[in-house]
Amino acid sequence: MGEVEAYLRTIDGTDRDALGRVIAIARDVVPEAEEGTSYAMPALLYRNKGLIATVRTKKFLSLYPYSGAVVASVLDALNDFETTSGSIHYSAQHQLPEAVVRRIVQARRAEIDAKAR
Repeated sequence: MGEVEAYLRTIDGTDRDALGRVIAIARDVVPEAEEGTSYAMPALLYRNKGLIATVRTKKFLSLYPYSGAVVASVLDALNDFETTSGSIHYSAQHQLPEAVVRRIVQARRAEIDAKAR
């Protein structure tokens, strides 16, 4: 079991389902992603770089694509969500649309690929 799966097992109920949904979408987009840690968070890694992490905090669930540029690239689809320069906040009751999660993961993968060239 990897770091992401171990972390998800520590979360109960609808929060766990919401976090797991984001991870499942990311794995569908980048099936070669591996579990690990990035910035002390359980994360999916691609080419040994943080692809995404999603964790529960006291007030909300957060998605971290490890890139302010990636967050900025999807702001048009996040009017109903709180964002910071590097994270997107959501909840089990107000989940990120699948299409937005896919855009985030695709953009981050493309960013990592571009830097690897």
